[in-house]
Parts: sequence; structure tokens; C-alpha cells
Amino acid sequence: QVQLVESGGGLVQPGGSLRLSCAASGISFSNYAMSWFRQAPGKERELVATITSAGGSANYAYSMKGRFTISRDNDKNTVYLQMNSLKPEDTAVYYCSTQLLVSRFWGQGTQVTVSS
Repeated sequence: QVQLVESGGGLVQPGGSLRLSCAASGISFSNYAMSWFRQAPGKERELVATITSAGGSANYAYSMKGRFTISRDNDKNTVYLQMNSLKPEDTAVYYCSTQLLVSRFWGQGTQVTVSS
């Protein structure tokens, strides 16, 4: 079965950085695009970034472009999200996700809180 396990969240001051990781199992990781989503309290879940299966291309939500970088290591079955210049409005639960045919799979999420 597909398992996605996020880690790396925490409390950070505005302007700080965090690196999230997501370890995948139960899939041929290198065959699938991977995404990060986030959900803030009282808001809908939104797409943060997506990276292609080989890691050659990535897309970002407009508000994260230039501050966040998605990457992957197919040897380690892991996708990363480097977040720099964090703002209080980046506070959310961050989820790793992938889609296999018609099914979308999610990790349990990791909390990121940006506050002084």
C-alpha cells in the first residue's frame, strides 16, 4: 500500500527557513510526479508545488514562487520542500501527495507555524 510520511515541520520565526521531507513507500517512486499541498485553518487545501517524476521540472503556486523549492531524490524515495523567507501566512499543515491513476494519496501532514 502507498505510504507517504512527512517530517520537518515546526515553529519558525518570520523570515526563517524550514525543509520538509516526505518519504514514500509502496510505489515505484521514480515513475510518479509528487506534490506538496497545504491547508491553513479555516481554508481549503491548496497546491504548493509539483515536481515531475524525474525531477526535471517543477511548478509552483504564485505566492510561493521564488521562496519555495521542491526537489526529489529518487534513490531515497523522498521528496523535499525547501521553504525560505517564511511569512506568518505560510502557517499551515503541509501534505505530501501523489496520484496513481484515479486515486490521490496523502500523507498525514506536518505542521508549519511561522510566528515571532
